[in-house]
Amino acid sequence: MTTVKSNLITNGNKKAEKVTRKCVACGSIRPKSELVRIVRSREGEIAVDLTGRANGRGAYLCRTGECLKKAVSSKALNRSFKCEIDKDFIESLFSELM
Repeated sequence: MTTVKSNLITNGNKKAEKVTRKCVACGSIRPKSELVRIVRSREGEIAVDLTGRANGRGAYLCRTGECLKKAVSSKALNRSFKCEIDKDFIESLFSELM
């Protein structure tokens, strides 16, 4: 009778991969921690998600005013959420990012 040994090798030094996301304005791919997530809930409310775990459809933006301006002018957030975004929300988002 022959004994079969498993070839599984566990490596305790394995590094975790960084999670990346794409900015809807400039298209750059960055680590999730460098971007800000904007989320639309099922009820249609749009808010900034500081935890990155809120339920709903999310869109990511770089933390620069330039990307926010580009997202507004190209209507990238409107396309991402498939609805019209209030100007009041955009102004509050701009003040939060700055």
